[in-house]
Amino acid sequence: MPFASPNSTSGAAHAKAPRIAIVGSGFAGIGMAIRLQKMGITSFIVYEAASGVGGTWRENTYPGAACDVPSHLYSFSFEPNPDWSRIFSPQQEILEYLKRCARKYDVERYIRFDTAVRAARFDDARQVWHLTLARRSEPAGTTETVEADIVIAATGPLSRPEFPDIEGLDRFGKFFHSACWDHDYPLAGKRVAVIGTGASAIQFVPQIQPQVAQLALFQRTAPWVMPRGDHAVGEHARWLYRTLPFTQRVVRQAIYWQLESRAIAFVLQPKLLAIPMGFARSYLERRVTDPALREKLTPNHTLGCKRVLLSSDYYRAVTKPNVEVVTAPIREIVADGIVTADGTHHPADAIICGTGFLVNDVPTPFAVTGANGADLSERWLRDGPEAYLGVSIADFPNFFMIVGPNTGLGHNSMIYMIESQIQYIADCLRTLQHRGARTMELRADVQRAYNAQLQARLARSVWASGCRSYYQTKSGKNTAIWPGFSFGFRRRTRRMRPDDYRFAI
Repeated sequence: MPFASPNSTSGAAHAKAPRIAIVGSGFAGIGMAIRLQKMGITSFIVYEAASGVGGTWRENTYPGAACDVPSHLYSFSFEPNPDWSRIFSPQQEILEYLKRCARKYDVERYIRFDTAVRAARFDDARQVWHLTLARRSEPAGTTETVEADIVIAATGPLSRPEFPDIEGLDRFGKFFHSACWDHDYPLAGKRVAVIGTGASAIQFVPQIQPQVAQLALFQRTAPWVMPRGDHAVGEHARWLYRTLPFTQRVVRQAIYWQLESRAIAFVLQPKLLAIPMGFARSYLERRVTDPALREKLTPNHTLGCKRVLLSSDYYRAVTKPNVEVVTAPIREIVADGIVTADGTHHPADAIICGTGFLVNDVPTPFAVTGANGADLSERWLRDGPEAYLGVSIADFPNFFMIVGPNTGLGHNSMIYMIESQIQYIADCLRTLQHRGARTMELRADVQRAYNAQLQARLARSVWASGCRSYYQTKSGKNTAIWPGFSFGFRRRTRRMRPDDYRFAI
């Protein structure tokens, strides 16, 4: 067998199973851990910086936090939940689902909580990875180093909150990001400024609007908003799903194909977007009767170029008398509010940043050094994040990612993509074992050819229609979106191609 012993630090050449380090315990990390156990592999550890599982669904606890993909599809295919309370389940319900999965499949005993991976470095001589860990219980600056034969990064792209670069923000009295919501701060009766009108803001603004005295909503780009269509799942339906599980599988498939059909317009025929754009404009006109406000809320880009948002109460909230939508650029933040470029002072007691996450033009979540000193952060800062199928990267042997570059979707469930990548990694591990190889490393020419094709396809899609979004680097390269049908991605990841890699015994 090709891998070092789980308890070995001497780099012994052969053993019964690999030592695998999984970084992160959200959907991706838990799903990977479950698959490893099903493969009979138990010599792995999941490193989690926080005190519990859940990833983004653990961190984002802002009022109104919920999924914008129907819950029957936003869940593991092998672990349906017949008891979702709503079509679009709230954050706490999804978090509880992940906790149940971790308990049911005995993943928790493999997790080292409160342990952050700070760096991973490949040892060329011994062909192992050295991981630098920082434990929350240890004094600041204290680290330990462990070895792994294989590293699987499951940290996800939406894990680091982005704060706007605005003069004076760091000196303002009370400000926080939606991903770090301060539940101890009472908003009732306060003057609140919200910066950003993305997916998070569109959920929490309707929740806090009735509480606050005044709400100034600072909008840079008006989003496309579609009605949410959410409602409770009745007890009869839940009984049916519990009693006849195949009925829920039928519902899941119906939702999948309904969402998948949207890729036709996003990728193949952007002209078809005229129909949903007309529907969205009509929805805006019905909900916002004030012409001046409606003009502010009218998007100036093609639907789908940025993330399409779902809400049935956002427009209702922003039309209330205590809400002002501000489109003038912010000049600076002062002690008692925000000053816009036109010189207007907007008083505020608190500022909430709904400004999304660091995705592009930033270092990797932890330092990764591959073969011959290859620096992943340096490479991605220079060229933009790039991988093969979002999983493998040239010069980084035995290093795999889940939800890596260009695997995001604008039309369907990310859990489908996560399960596809888990399948691909599992096949890589089987191939390593079958070949008796110590390491596998993606060929650089394969990565170049794949990404050239990817960018050519993206250039013809709606995501290249002229807007700016977090999908892109500053240079305009789209490093986030998969430009095709999700079933096409699954077909590509069902089996790995050994000729795409170099194997070392």
